[in-house]
Amino acid sequence: METAFQEGKEEVISAWYMDDSEEDQRLPHHRNPKQFVSLDKLSELGILSWRLDSDNYENDESLKKIREARGYSYVDICDVCPEKLPNYEVKIKNFFEEHLHTDEEIRYCLEGSGYFDVRDQNEQWIRIAVKKGGMIVLPAGMYHRFTLDTDNYIKAMRLFVGEPIWTPYNRPHDHLPARKEYLDSLLKKGEGQPVEAN
Repeated sequence: METAFQEGKEEVISAWYMDDSEEDQRLPHHRNPKQFVSLDKLSELGILSWRLDSDNYENDESLKKIREARGYSYVDICDVCPEKLPNYEVKIKNFFEEHLHTDEEIRYCLEGSGYFDVRDQNEQWIRIAVKKGGMIVLPAGMYHRFTLDTDNYIKAMRLFVGEPIWTPYNRPHDHLPARKEYLDSLLKKGEGQPVEAN
């Protein structure tokens, strides 16, 4: 089952280290020269990813298996674009504030594309580009932010275990148990100790 989810994943999920430019947040912000980040590196940071059949999401057995295995009981779909998202400018600004959640952030791109920015172990920003068919899970306690790219559109499925809690805790919130647990999991991975399998 796992192999089927990995095929062609790099076509819908890619990542790179970001430059420090203050230009439009929707630009790619590659470093010069470009420094790409492997999906294995994202996995080391606790990020899970899959490529799924977004044209068939309502009947997709692979999505169903992931939901059952990970307990994702809640699902909704949101369109993020100027025409469809109320208070678009305010919300896009809020999404791009560095924050964490006390639960996983699960996003499945059904149409369009966008960027999820995360920090590596050395506090460097990594930009993750997610396109149609890409699904990612950011672990609880990981600082991150989101922005659209210059196409200004993503249709995303949001998944959650139980009733959704979308509370963002803007940085710094290092005292939260979820943050401490996340950092502990990175330490364990760094030391080569067994970490709970995803």
